[in-house]
Amino acid sequence: MGLFDFVKDVGRQIFDTDDEAADNIKEHLEIKTSGIRNIEVEFDDGVATICGDCANQATRDSAVLMVGNIKGVEKVIADDLRVDPPKEKEKAPPEEKAEFYEIVSGDTLGGIAKKYYGKSSAYMRIFEANKDIISDPNKIYPGQKIRIPLD
Repeated sequence: MGLFDFVKDVGRQIFDTDDEAADNIKEHLEIKTSGIRNIEVEFDDGVATICGDCANQATRDSAVLMVGNIKGVEKVIADDLRVDPPKEKEKAPPEEKAEFYEIVSGDTLGGIAKKYYGKSSAYMRIFEANKDIISDPNKIYPGQKIRIPLD
């Protein structure tokens, strides 16, 4: 579960050359996420490798999607993007079930919500789960990958 494929030529552009990619991706993650410590990023020919410690699986998923939805990133390797184990005497919170979904031409968050939840009005659930990736529920694009909460 450490290698994720993305569409290289779509997404938000945050770097112009491969030389600046790793630093810009790391900075983007630090600004857009909380719950990740010790972030390290390497970038080589469209492949971003991200390492660090995540507070939970949802944070890890968001980090992978944020990096993968950057223009110029074709693959994300997240083998060393770890989820923190629960502390002693703490009960692990139940992990939210989710799956990744790739936006296709003609999709809307309402349409995706209808497919997964049976009602288009539940689109805000998808939007809330992807706020780090989607800035406006009306602005999604083909090739973009998002997280669909299933619980």
